[in-house]
Amino acid sequence: MAFDLAASEFRVDRDRIAGSPFFARLGGVTQVVSASGSGLLHNRLTHSVKVAQVARAIAERLCAEYVSLIDALGGCDPDVVEAAALAHDLGHPPFGHLGEQVLDRLARHRFGLADGFEGNAQSFRIVTTTDVGGPSAVGLDLTAAVRAAMLKYPWTRLHHPEPHPRFMAEPPRGASEPSDAPGTGSGKFSAYVTELDDLEQARAPFEGRLADWQQTIEASVMDTADDIAYAIHDITDFHRIGVLQHAPVAAELGQWQSNAATLAWLSDEEVRRQQRLPGRSLELLRRRMHEKDSWIVSDDAFHSAVARVRAELVDELLSSPFDGSVEAEQAVARFSMRWTSRLVEEMSVVEDPSTRSGHVLLGGEQWHEVQVLKFLHRKFVLLRPDLALHQRGQARLITNLVEALDQWLGDRFEADRLPRRLHDLVDLAVAEYEALARSEPTVLVGATGDAPQGKDAVHALARGRAVIDFVSSLTDKQAVSLMDALSGRSAQPWSDAFVL
Repeated sequence: MAFDLAASEFRVDRDRIAGSPFFARLGGVTQVVSASGSGLLHNRLTHSVKVAQVARAIAERLCAEYVSLIDALGGCDPDVVEAAALAHDLGHPPFGHLGEQVLDRLARHRFGLADGFEGNAQSFRIVTTTDVGGPSAVGLDLTAAVRAAMLKYPWTRLHHPEPHPRFMAEPPRGASEPSDAPGTGSGKFSAYVTELDDLEQARAPFEGRLADWQQTIEASVMDTADDIAYAIHDITDFHRIGVLQHAPVAAELGQWQSNAATLAWLSDEEVRRQQRLPGRSLELLRRRMHEKDSWIVSDDAFHSAVARVRAELVDELLSSPFDGSVEAEQAVARFSMRWTSRLVEEMSVVEDPSTRSGHVLLGGEQWHEVQVLKFLHRKFVLLRPDLALHQRGQARLITNLVEALDQWLGDRFEADRLPRRLHDLVDLAVAEYEALARSEPTVLVGATGDAPQGKDAVHALARGRAVIDFVSSLTDKQAVSLMDALSGRSAQPWSDAFVL
């Protein structure tokens, strides 16, 4: 083991995370779409609990089978894995991934923050900096093992490590720059420059065991468990509320199976032109997998995955609409348990994985099955026009809220009336950014390409980070209520004070 600590210390970490108000707020944060009180959809809290359950099951199985290899790579403690899984989504903002995208754009373009916003980095910032539940009242004082296990993407957006993994011939998953935002750094990362010292300290015990861009075994377990929970539970969620329906899913899978040989001969341009026809989107998925994941992709395994998903999801689960009956609940439970068990049982630990993977791997067949499940979720849920309409309103709300709070911070006559939490976050960020401006000003370079000059410029960056910290820590409902109050639409003063 890399960490000679009693298991009880890792359980203290887990309990601090579970007792954090940042963890409690996840019950009011969207997983994919707002539950609207139905009780049928996962929120970030229930998702995190299920990820923790899956992660612990994976860790316990692998630790019994791969003792020597796991020890050589730095160890794997089930308590560490469970704690990291509970903490992995602490930084997700209101309205899920939509909120993450909007806050990142505002952070970079409105405030000039080179780091922007990223949910994983925000989670790490919470446990190391902005939560006050630890003994020192700065972060949660988690062990290095748990903090390292939270680092799905153990690099910053632009600067660490050197050379940065986005410049590798085959970058790790998440390290590449987004195609729609060139020059902005990695699309995914797990720490801002303000928490770089914490990242380095957490990763120090693994030096010489892992490359600086590789996940720890415990982080790899947590990451894989997140993928499993996402693939299975989001599918069953949208079956429950009638969004994922039998006919279109059956047509997509069935038409691809019937026409796979013909579709394979078509050009990419022709397939895209026909994309509205059933089967074409699945063919594009097959081609993207060959392009991005040649290290594992197999056409035979892909055919088998489509067949299994069609048989067990389409022909069984989706064949009868969910009506809340005992039979319907049992069908969902059987599907979830069967698929979770199958995926967990076929996992392994490898000594020298592809740069696109961690050391903990799903079996080849199971990896393809997860890709197909995630594809169905994206095509038949995330890309629905009615969801896009809903999300455009949420994006505007978050944008207006950030702008209103920024204007309030700039009003010198109102400085004494700011929410206490926002005032404290400004003070924290000012101290952090002043220190960085003195020691490492280049890490503060934003879209302009120039380091901030002067105290006012540094303080402007700090105020921007504070606003982003504040808004990202609201629940969906708090964001709506606060915007109503700031716009004068609320009939009474905003009483849902945010006091984390």
